[in-house]
Parts: sequence; structure tokens; C-alpha cells
Amino acid sequence: MIDFREKVDVCVIGAGHAGCEAALACARLGLETVIFTVSVDSIALMPCNPNVGGSSKGHLVRELDALGGEMGKNIDKTFIQSKMLNVSKGPAVHSLRAQADKAEYSRAMRKVLENQEHLTIKQAEVCEILWEEKEEREEKEKGVPGNRKKRVTGVKTFTGMIYDCKAIVLCTGTYLGARCLCGESITYTGPNGLQAATYLTASLREMGIEMRRFKTGTPARMDKRSIDFSKIEEQFGDERIVPFSFSTDPESVQKEQVSCWLTYTNEKTHEIIRENLDRSPIYAGIIEGTGPRYCPSIEDKVVKFADKERHQVFIEPEGLHTNEMYISGMSSSLPEDVQLAMYRTVPGLEHCKIVRNAYAIEYDCINAGQLNATLEFRTVKGLFSGGQLNGSSGYEEAACQGLVAGVNAAMSILGKEPLTIDRSEGYIGVLIDDLVTKENREPYRMMTSRAEYRLLLRQDNADLRLRKKGYEAGLISEEDYQALLEKEKLIEEEISRLKKTSVGANREIQNFLEAHGSASLKTAASLAELLCRPELSYEIIGEIDRDRKKLPASVIEQVEIEIKYEGYIVRQKRQVEQYRKMEKKLIPQEIDYDDVSSLRLEARQKLKMFRPASIGQASRISGVSPADISVLLVYMEKFVK
Repeated sequence: MIDFREKVDVCVIGAGHAGCEAALACARLGLETVIFTVSVDSIALMPCNPNVGGSSKGHLVRELDALGGEMGKNIDKTFIQSKMLNVSKGPAVHSLRAQADKAEYSRAMRKVLENQEHLTIKQAEVCEILWEEKEEREEKEKGVPGNRKKRVTGVKTFTGMIYDCKAIVLCTGTYLGARCLCGESITYTGPNGLQAATYLTASLREMGIEMRRFKTGTPARMDKRSIDFSKIEEQFGDERIVPFSFSTDPESVQKEQVSCWLTYTNEKTHEIIRENLDRSPIYAGIIEGTGPRYCPSIEDKVVKFADKERHQVFIEPEGLHTNEMYISGMSSSLPEDVQLAMYRTVPGLEHCKIVRNAYAIEYDCINAGQLNATLEFRTVKGLFSGGQLNGSSGYEEAACQGLVAGVNAAMSILGKEPLTIDRSEGYIGVLIDDLVTKENREPYRMMTSRAEYRLLLRQDNADLRLRKKGYEAGLISEEDYQALLEKEKLIEEEISRLKKTSVGANREIQNFLEAHGSASLKTAASLAELLCRPELSYEIIGEIDRDRKKLPASVIEQVEIEIKYEGYIVRQKRQVEQYRKMEKKLIPQEIDYDDVSSLRLEARQKLKMFRPASIGQASRISGVSPADISVLLVYMEKFVK
């Protein structure tokens, strides 16, 4: 009989945004990697919104790029409109968002994967995780049995092929046990009618992994020719485009952009929805999964925000070579006839023709509390998980988890230190910490408000924060790392120069200040002190800065932010120091919480469930109070050596 098996280092299951980043990371670190997908045509597919970035999500993409990920580079090659959001607010919440050419984005990412050394693409459905149970530690001289732990050994496909491997990264997205609902019509498929993954859930349950059922949805796509653009408001991209990737030449992305459009629902729209709620699978009890709080269907918006007279609807092109338009803000699972009636009440859509109906999709995912900060399952060695399978939503959240899971799968094989990012280092750290320490009963979405140290975690300084970690992991080249060091040097030197350069209260300076609506000087002041004034900028003070050298725009941006917000930044750095003290107080993983007699019952249960690595992490677990933390600290001081 022919041996129907292959040996590889890593198996990545799923080729969405998480799977692509995981597979590329493993292959780029020299490991033989195979990535499985139910359809090669669905690699890096955007089954929902055709864009990358947005509020807080733009931070994630730039952090991913700083670590050596691909998403930022790929959107820079394939965007059709780009806009920096929240520019009227402070730099902490500025966030880049780009409209993608959906087909080109997928095609370009597939090309990267196809030409990556050590990476093989395989169209196949993985049905089973293969594993064994081994003793991790033996203490024979004491007569104590070792700890038994599961360890993955490979995967098996639907056709019976076995791939022996040392690590597995699960990136199944919304495909596990998926079904799509449009009113009373139910199809047992993944997104866009693609094949669902039917068997893997049972295999995961057999391993003792706790599964959940979540739901998300997507709006209809319209034929562009059926939309009346004279009745809706045109939305333009930025005049000066900022790239996502730190390695993209800003001049290379300055190009003509397409427009998006804005319209609104009205009372007639809401009336049709209310009259047909009994036909919505969400309200008829057909849908079992929990939907996303921060990306609700139009039915949910109308019910939960009944006082709102209208809701925004963005009409966005799906690409340059298609007439399909994405109707953002109106996802739905209502029947087709209700959808058509509902959409046709919206200004500009009175005669719209639906190309693809809106639908809801239910899928299996895991309780991410079973993972540690490296995204490895605590009870299964070599099994990692990233993306929507972890109970998150969004392409950006998925891609970041995919990279972290992929890098750590590689590090576990190579015997190197894992890649971890804490809450003070990046939005990625906030995302992963929230997933693994909190009981997320609905799809998790990243938001700027979730980051305690967001003034330090800006999207503009992601490279300064995380490039070194990417370099140490092996995903950032020596050339790029040296460029980072040079940038840091230029920023430091320029801030120092501005603080040391003084101007006097002479006639020239007073005239300059008066011309720019700024108060006159009574004594000499440094250029840095002048730059702190809100009405003055680095560019403006150039008029009186005689010794200025020409610097890159990225350096100037950091200099200006660091000086203008210095007081706030210093204060937040002090908060981070306190946070890190708690993170350094490590909790032994073998600790028996039942021995900590003064812990409340709920705290004991939660600590046993999540097995936090540090006191800091324990303090963020829901149900563990500050009093419980005090008890734990006293216990550790007395009994833990």
C-alpha cells in the first residue's frame, strides 16, 4: 500500500487573513509549512466589508506591519481610496482606513503565498487533529508521576491524507459548522456560498476543547447602475495619502482614488423592518449564535435604538473592475423580499437591484480563555489558534492573531523565546490579553477605548514600539532595523536641539508671534516651548529656526507629537511603570488556588479556569476583585518560593 502521508513542520488550517499571516511567518522563519484552504480562490478573501483599517483597526495593521506582517503591504498595493480618520482629534485616535479592490487584494496576497519559500498551499478540508498524550515531567526518585499533556502530531484531510507535523495553527475563521441565513432560507455553507468545514469541530471537542457558537452578518451588494448617485453625498479620499506599511514609499501610493457615498435610512425603512421582525431569523429564534454588539444588523439597530430617526449607510465600491457596491451599515438576515423593500426606501436606492442578498452566518468558535498569551492552548502542546475562531471579529484582529500564533508556533519548534506583546506595548497586546483573560460572550472587536495607554500606542509610532520585536523574531531585515535605529537617533537629536535652541524677546520674534496669533514673549524661550503652543507647528517655527536641517516627514511627525504632548506622555509612562510591576509578579503555574483559603469562591473558580501568568493578568479577570489580588499577593509572599 502507498504511504499516504507527508512530513512538514507546521500545518496552518485556513487561508483567511489570520491563516495567511501565520503561514507566511512560519515559512519566513525557515519552517516547512503547509496552509490548507477549502478553496484556493478564497485566499485572503474579504467576505464582508471591502476595506482594511478604521478606528483602532488601523493601529492593528500598522503594528502588524512593524512586526513583519503582510496585510499593510498588501493593502498599499491594492487600495482604491484611503482616508485618515479622526484627524480633528488628538493623535492617539488618528486611524488609517483604506477601501480595497476586493478581488485584487485576494489575488495579490495569493501571489505572495504562492512565491514564498518553504510554503505549500493545499486545497483540502482538514477533518481531524491527530494527537498523543505524553508525560511532560517525571520525578521517579520521589515516586511522583509526571504531568500528562496532550501534544499534536499531525492532521488528517477529508480524502484521508495525513500530514505529520510539530505544530498546528487553527485559523478557520467563520467556516466551522457554518450556515448562512436569509429569512427562512438556510444554506449550510461558509461565507459567499463557499464550502463549510463540517468535521473539525467534533475533533476539537474530542480533545477537550470548549466550543461556542457565534454569529455575524453582511449587507447586500447592489448593481452600481441601479443607484441614483444624485441623491447621495459623495465621500472623497485624502489629498495626501499615508501608506499603511512603514516600508512603502509614500510617493508610490499617491494616485487617483474612487469615491464612496453616504446616505441614510428613514422612518419608512424602520417601519418595514419592524413589521417583518417575525421573519428575521435573529428575532424568530432560528439563530443560535451570539452576534456582535459593535457591528449590529439593521434589525438590531432599529430595535435597540428605537429613538434614532435615521442610521448612516455608506455605499462603497467593491473594486475597479466590478459594478458591485457594498451597502455598509445595513447588514441583515431578513428574507429577500423584505430586503428589497427595505433598501428601496433609502435615498439613492429607490430602484436598486440586489446582486447578492444580505445574510447572517453562524459558526463554531472556541472559548479563548483556553489559550495563553502566545495563543497556544494551555492543555495541548503545539496547538495554536488565531482569528475569528478565537471569538474575535474583523480582518485586522484576525491577521494580528494569525501572526502572533504563527510566530509562536515557529518559536516552539525552534526552541526560542515566544513573541508576547503586553497591554503597554501595543493594541495587539490589548486584543490578545482581552481574549485570553475575559469571558467574551460575543464577537470581540478592537476599539481605542479598550487601550489604557493609547497616547503611547499611537498608529504613527508602531514601528518605534514594535519593530525591534519583529527583528528579534526574525521577520524584520537587518536593513529595515538599521533604518529604524537611524530614525530613533534623528528624533532624539532633533528634540534635544529644539529644547536647547533659544530665541529672545526681540522685535523679529515678537512680530513672528503676532503674525501667527500667538502671545508675545516676556523673556527668552526655547523653540520646544514655542512648539508647545497649539497655534504653532514645526513647519511654522521654521521661519525663525536658522539651524534647521531637512528631516524625513516621519521624523518631524514624531518630534512634534513628543514635544506637544510631553506632559501627558510622561504621565502615561509612569502609569506603565506601575502596570509592569504587577506584570513582573509571576504566578507559578502549579499553584493550587484551593489552598488560598481567603479567596472568594468566584475568584478561585476564575483563577483555576484562566491560570493567569502574572498578578497583573489575574487582576484583569472578571470576577477577581482587588481584595482577591491582595489575598493572593500575601499568600505568594508567605508560601510561594
